[in-house]
Amino acid sequence: MSTITKLSMTIAALALSAATVPTLAQPTEPVRNIVLVHGAFADGSSWAKVIAILQAKGYNVTAVQNPLTSLADDVAATNRALALQKGPVILVGHSWAGAVITEAGNDPKVVGLVYVAAFAPDKGESVSTLIANPPPGAPQPPILPPQDGYLFLDKAKFPASFAGDVKPDAAAFMADSQVPWGVEALNGKINEPAWKTKPSWYLLTTEDKMIPPDAQRMMSKRTGATVIEVKGSHAIYVSRPQDVAALIEKAAQGAARK
Repeated sequence: MSTITKLSMTIAALALSAATVPTLAQPTEPVRNIVLVHGAFADGSSWAKVIAILQAKGYNVTAVQNPLTSLADDVAATNRALALQKGPVILVGHSWAGAVITEAGNDPKVVGLVYVAAFAPDKGESVSTLIANPPPGAPQPPILPPQDGYLFLDKAKFPASFAGDVKPDAAAFMADSQVPWGVEALNGKINEPAWKTKPSWYLLTTEDKMIPPDAQRMMSKRTGATVIEVKGSHAIYVSRPQDVAALIEKAAQGAARK
């Protein structure tokens, strides 16, 4: 047998062997883009501590500045932020922004939703319908009568109701710098909930005096979310940013495997 013939047979055998070896699955990279959406009475800077933690780990983080005027307006602001992202996104919403990400999360770039002590409405629901029948004994948020179509929290009661575990000086600043919430926003109805088609995660705050923990449990359960319960106030992203960032990172890793 000639050398050329032996070489040809060897090459053929190697090719056949390679064809029968299963291809190993390549490791999936976690999602790197995070878009954070603030809730009522706050603005994008409220995420400052969470942003610092995520950026230190290499994530590309964007904080939306919602006008807080209506569901449509806040969804539009979030969509503009999503349009700037390159690649898949984890979309995060706190409080009122849970409604915003439920609608805006239908954007094809969004691969996972994270609710932080947030509303998670179903189709046809609004925040107004969700708060219409609070659980017995639930604390009442100190919302003042509307002023020119906008809502404010009583400054004196803000720290205890919104930021009970935040340092007093920081809680007082949050009360003084609160952003008014448009009454129209409360009535915005969800057209198609993104959580029905995309994976979700939920951080439930057990000491919350704005959205009762039992209401959070109901909403997180029906979304099928991966839930963690944390002892903290409604302002959990300020008091325990490590917990919030950890859940976002878990979502980024989990969504990459879907």
